Amino acid sequence: MLITCWSVKGGSGTTVVAAALALLAAEQFGDAWLIDLAGDSPAALGAPEPGGPGLGDWLAAPPSVGHDAIARLQIPVADGLALLPVGDRTSSPAARWHTLADALSAHPRISIVDAGTGPPPEPLRERAAHDILVVRACYLALRRAAALSRPPTGIVLVTEPGRALRRADVEHAVGVSVLAEVEWDPAVARAIDAGLLAGRMPRSLRASLGGLAWAA
Repeated sequence: MLITCWSVKGGSGTTVVAAALALLAAEQFGDAWLIDLAGDSPAALGAPEPGGPGLGDWLAAPPSVGHDAIARLQIPVADGLALLPVGDRTSSPAARWHTLADALSAHPRISIVDAGTGPPPEPLRERAAHDILVVRACYLALRRAAALSRPPTGIVLVTEPGRALRRADVEHAVGVSVLAEVEWDPAVARAIDAGLLAGRMPRSLRASLGGLAWAA
């Protein structure tokens, strides 16, 4: 199963949501991948920065380097969870994105994509069981989301104290349902800062996202 996570505006919490979903999937099923297209996943998980090749290098390789080579890029980061680092971020042929999307979506393993800011490549979105927009109830972010030519299939809403906009406003602006609400919690920031997200996920994050990703 393939799940994409992305945002329309930086600072929305995409990497934290993607990492938490991947950790929860690994706990429940014992085999998950976190596909890092944004470059921030190692830091969020408290893992060392990868020094070898990554997905960008595979995407730029000739077709003779098949999808079986993707598994050789994985770096274990927690029980049952491996990270596929971004590697070289040069542009890649569209055909390779299709190959990657086919390989990830066909595998029984749950693969969570952290695409960062901006929609992921179309082949990944097309093959995703969930194409998730991570967004705060922010007017500027919702204005961008409302203008998307292709909306996501669902939303993870990061709620903050003092915001005037509510869940119904977000759903109306984007045109799709909110799948989960993640409350702003300083414990999450502390876990990230201390490199403890993988070993001690805050209770609020676990409660908000548990069961979401594999409900397709």
